[in-house]
Amino acid sequence: MTDNVEQEQVEKEPIPEAIPGSEPPVGNNWNIDLLLDVELPISVSFGDSQLALKDVLKLGAGSVIELDRAVTDPVTLIVNHKPIAKGEVVMVDGNYGIRILEVESRADRIKSLG
Repeated sequence: MTDNVEQEQVEKEPIPEAIPGSEPPVGNNWNIDLLLDVELPISVSFGDSQLALKDVLKLGAGSVIELDRAVTDPVTLIVNHKPIAKGEVVMVDGNYGIRILEVESRADRIKSLG
């Protein structure tokens, strides 16, 4: 009998309004479901270098900047300005891509948020 009372209380809880064009939220996952469609900037770091301002002003088409990594070193995948994985550069249908080799642990990713 208490199961029915608990079930009725759960069914009476208000469900938040869904975003137009999205599927309605299910159970307690509604807040995470709303975040799944958020777009984040993704970039790939091939290496770093430091140049004096006078050298930056001399840069033009065809200039070459030497980076601190070898061609065979893994690249860093950066999501929302935070490094989250390492990978290798690959070619996909004539475009560059990245094959993920190592993903930071969930704990490390959470620490980097703070």
